[in-house]
Amino acid sequence: MQTVFRLLFSALAAASLCVYAAVAVSAAATAATAAADTSVSDDTATAAAGGPFSFALLQDRARALAAAPWQARASRVPGPLLALDYDRHRDIRFDPAQSLWRAENLPFRLQFFHPGFIHGRTVRVHEAADGRAREIPFSKNLFDYGKNTALAAALSDDSAGMGFSGLRVLTPLNTPGRFDELIVFQGASYFRALPRGARYGLSARGLALNTAEPGGEEFPVFEEFWAGRPGPGAREIVIHALLDSPGVAGAYQFSIAPGAATVARVRAVLFLRAGAEKNVRVLGIAPLTSMFWFGENSPARHGDLRPEVHDSDGLALHTGAGEWLWRPLDNPRAVRTAAFSDRNPRGFGLAQRDRAFASYEDIEAAYHLRPSAWVEPVGDWGRGEVRLVEIPTPDETNDNIVAFWTPAQLPPAGHPLAFEYRLHWHLDAAAAGTTAATAGKGARAPDPWPAADAATDAADAADAATAGGATDAAAAATPSSAATAAIAQPPGGRVVATRQGRSLTHEPDLRRFWVDFAGNGLAELPADAAGIEAVVTVGDGAKLAHAGVEKNPFNRTWRAAFAIKPDGSGRPVELRCFLRAAAAAATAASSSAGPGATATTAGPGATAAGASAAAASSDGPGPAAALTETWSYLWNQ
Repeated sequence: MQTVFRLLFSALAAASLCVYAAVAVSAAATAATAAADTSVSDDTATAAAGGPFSFALLQDRARALAAAPWQARASRVPGPLLALDYDRHRDIRFDPAQSLWRAENLPFRLQFFHPGFIHGRTVRVHEAADGRAREIPFSKNLFDYGKNTALAAALSDDSAGMGFSGLRVLTPLNTPGRFDELIVFQGASYFRALPRGARYGLSARGLALNTAEPGGEEFPVFEEFWAGRPGPGAREIVIHALLDSPGVAGAYQFSIAPGAATVARVRAVLFLRAGAEKNVRVLGIAPLTSMFWFGENSPARHGDLRPEVHDSDGLALHTGAGEWLWRPLDNPRAVRTAAFSDRNPRGFGLAQRDRAFASYEDIEAAYHLRPSAWVEPVGDWGRGEVRLVEIPTPDETNDNIVAFWTPAQLPPAGHPLAFEYRLHWHLDAAAAGTTAATAGKGARAPDPWPAADAATDAADAADAATAGGATDAAAAATPSSAATAAIAQPPGGRVVATRQGRSLTHEPDLRRFWVDFAGNGLAELPADAAGIEAVVTVGDGAKLAHAGVEKNPFNRTWRAAFAIKPDGSGRPVELRCFLRAAAAAATAASSSAGPGATATTAGPGATAAGASAAAASSDGPGPAAALTETWSYLWNQ
C-alpha cells in the first residue's frame, strides 16, 4: 500500500499551545494541573482492593467506568504537601530499605514517589499474587523526610488512603547485584524505561487524546496500578494499570523485560465513554513524547555553546508495504502535524541515532546516551496513520515532539478497542555492538535498531505467570518479543546526518542540503562504483536545481548533496531522497551489508506486490536498486 504523507496545519489556539507546552515539560506536572480530571471514585477503588484480580476483571471494570458518567475527584493530598517548593519536596526520598520484595531477595523491587509540590494527583498501588490483590497503603515510614522533620510529624496516621504520586521498578540492569531503575510510572499516563547503559530521555504514554487539536488536549490518567509479585527466577515483571479520563476508560498490561534492549509488551483494551465519544477527535495509540531544541539540521543554535540539544533526532517508520522512512525532527516556527497514512504498520519510533559525545558536548545531560523507542505492532492494526507533532520550544525544558498511531475508525461507545504492541527501549550503538564512546559522527552504529533480547522469551512469560497471578493465562502463554520475531532493519544504508544552509559566495539564491547515509553495505562500495545516484523529489514551493552523490573518504559514508530554488511563496516544501544503484552495485552492497541486513525495499509509491513496477519508476527505488531508506523532510521557506 502506498504510504501517503500529508501536512496538517493545526488550528491550535495560542492558549491551547501554551497549555500543551507547559504539560509537556513534566508528566507529573500534567497530572497536577489537571487535578480534577479523573473519574475513579474512592468507593470503587476500595471495593477492588484485597479481592480477586486478573486482566479480564480489570477490563470489566474499565467497561463499567466507561458506561457511567465521568466524575471529577478532588485531590487526596493535604495542603501542606501541596505548598512544598521544589527543593523541600526533593528532600523527601524513598527509603531503599523499605523497597517491596527486597526482604525476599526477588529480582525486581518496587519503590514509590511521595505526593506534594506539583504532584497533587495520587495513584493507588496494589501487589498482585496468586490471583488476588492487596493494596499497598501510603505510610510516612516508607520515606526519609530529610530536613522536613516537622512536616513528617504533622502527617496524620490516617494518611494511608492518600496514595502515591507514582512508582518505579528496580532491577540489576547494569551490574549484577546492584539494583538500578528500570521503569517509572508518574503523572497522567506517562512512563519511561531504560535499557542497559542509558540515561533517561524520551517518555511514552498509555494514550494520547486530541493532541494538537483545537480545543486542547485531554490527558488520560493511570489511576491504579497492580504490580505482579515476581518469582525468584523471573526475568520480566508484569504491571497492570487502570486508565480513565472524561472520554475514555481502559485496562492495560505491561510485561517488562530488562536488557540491552528493554522490551515492554503492552496489551490494552479501551472503551469510549458513553456520551463523550464525539469529543474524541484524535485517539493516539502508543504515543511517544520527546524533546528537540536544535540539531545539525537546524538553521539556528540560539546562542548555545553546545553543537546539538535533543533527546531524539528523528522519526523512523517501517510501513505495512515494507518501505523505510526517516524523518529528521525540527523545532518549527509554528505547531506542525504530519500524518503518514498506512495499513498495518510494521513499526515506528523516535530515535536518537547520533551517539557521538562530540555532537552534544554535554557531560551532565549526556544526550548521547538517551534511549530510542521503537513501537512494534502485534496483530492487525488496520488502516490509520502515524502522526508526528512538532511544537516550537524556546529551550530544552519542554517536551515538544509527539508521535503516535491513530486508527482510521473508532468503535462505538462501550465497545472494546483492543491492541497490542512491543515497545523497545534501546541504545542504537549498544544494539549494534558499538560503544557510544567510540561511535563517531560519521562512524555511528551500523545497525540503529535493536536485536532481539534473548532474555525475553517464552520462559519469561512462564516466570511472570508464576510471579503471582498478575498475568492471566493468555498472557502467560504468549511469548515475549524475542521468541516471536526479531526487529526488522532498514536496508543497507540509513540516514545518519542532515544539514541545510546556503553558500554566501556561490548561487546564494539556492537552498542546499547534505544527507549522509551509512551502513556496512555502503561502506564497502568503492568511491567509483558505477551507477550510484541520489534520487531527489521536491514538492510544491521549489524546484530541484542540481543533485549529486559521493563517498566521504574520511568516514566511509555516502553523501547526497542537492540544491533547490524556492519559488518565494513561503509554502513548506516536502523533500525526499534515497540512494539507488545499478544491479551490480546493489548486489555488492547487499552481500556486504552483514547479517540481518538487506539492500532491498519497496520504495515510495510501491507495494509489496507491485515492487517490480517500482523498479521501473523514476521517482521510487526498485527492490533490487535501492541502497538506502528514504529520507523525508519538510523545509520551511
